[in-house]
Amino acid sequence: MRQRVVRVALTAALVAVVLLAVPLALAIRSSLYADQRDTLERSALAAAVRVSPDYTTGDPAELPRPPAGGRLGLYDPQSRLRAGSGPRSGDAPVRRALGGDAVRGHYSGDLVVTVPVSHAEKVIGVVRASSPAAAVRNRVLAVWAVLLGVAALALAVAVVVARRQARVLAAPLEDLSRHCRAVTEGDLNARAAPSSVAEIDQVARTHNEMLHSLSELLRHERDFTANASHQLRTPLTGLQLTLEAGLAQDDDARLRPVLAEALATTHRLHHTVEEVLRLSRASEVSRSTAGKIVVGQLLRDAEERWHGLFARIGRRLECAARDTPTDALVPGAPVAEVLGILLDNARVHGRGTVRVTVRDLEDALAFDVSDEGAVAGEPARLFDRGHTGGGQGAGIGLALARDLAVSLGGRISLSSAHPATFTLLIPVDEDEAQGAPE
Repeated sequence: MRQRVVRVALTAALVAVVLLAVPLALAIRSSLYADQRDTLERSALAAAVRVSPDYTTGDPAELPRPPAGGRLGLYDPQSRLRAGSGPRSGDAPVRRALGGDAVRGHYSGDLVVTVPVSHAEKVIGVVRASSPAAAVRNRVLAVWAVLLGVAALALAVAVVVARRQARVLAAPLEDLSRHCRAVTEGDLNARAAPSSVAEIDQVARTHNEMLHSLSELLRHERDFTANASHQLRTPLTGLQLTLEAGLAQDDDARLRPVLAEALATTHRLHHTVEEVLRLSRASEVSRSTAGKIVVGQLLRDAEERWHGLFARIGRRLECAARDTPTDALVPGAPVAEVLGILLDNARVHGRGTVRVTVRDLEDALAFDVSDEGAVAGEPARLFDRGHTGGGQGAGIGLALARDLAVSLGGRISLSSAHPATFTLLIPVDEDEAQGAPE
């Protein structure tokens, strides 16, 4: 921006200097030539007044001093030089003046003025005043050089002023840009400082107000998530304790499986609440913070949890690791939560057999969740929060799955619309891909 401001200011100053200097230079040239011709004319008129008619009978003619650097001469009607200095024979201006007309002009490299001398209504001679045009031209060039120096000085001053103004204008914008980068990096407390430019101050105030509103909105959302999670923990803990007590005291063989399944469900719900709360605390969570679990155990847990639910509606669930070490480590709770969302999505919106397949991609593991249904609508919008169209849309579920995947450094996508297949990619370190330590 600074260079742009300097270029604009310099261009404006250059245009102004050209529009002013060129006409001024031409006016100076015309004025200097006109002044010199006026000087010659005054000298010639003064000489013509002093010429006595008796010079034609042989009396000497007395002429005043010629102009500085010039010549002054008296010519008779035969165009012969009778007094002063000049060409010995009268030139064209002298011959024209003998006709009774005063002449001013530029002849043979000289500025020439001729004035006729009359007596008894008869021209008895001509006074010729001249000076070299080169002397006037040199004066013009000297004045033009001074004018050019003044123009250069004006442009230099314009550059200095433009650079100073560019700093004044650019500094608050650069400061605002630094604050925007700080906000992008997660510092919601950054605020733009006021400046001396009213328009930029207005932008800074709007930026600060927007940032304050955004901070308040995020604070309310995080507080709501924390409060909801806290309020859910207490009844969940009480429910778990009640189920554990009932499971320890009840000897009824028919109730024990039910109580055990209910207790496992409350444990999973507790982990889900913790995972949602973890996700709300940071936009990106390091994978190292999540507990590791081997792929084989993850698949067994998923099959144990979801096999009964699919069996109740007459559908099958198959889990397999294709060319993948079952002891490879992945973040347990987040991946299990994403698989749970995809499996529930397949249960509600899909049909036929549901398959969970793990593929080894060297630097990542791919979890494919597919069924025999189809996805209609726009695949790109399936993961938009609140989108429920297209048969496979799950509103919040798929959006939450996407956020969980991103928090682990991975991604989730619809890899096939028919049959419906969702793919979760989870990056793994080299030592993780080799399996758990012995």
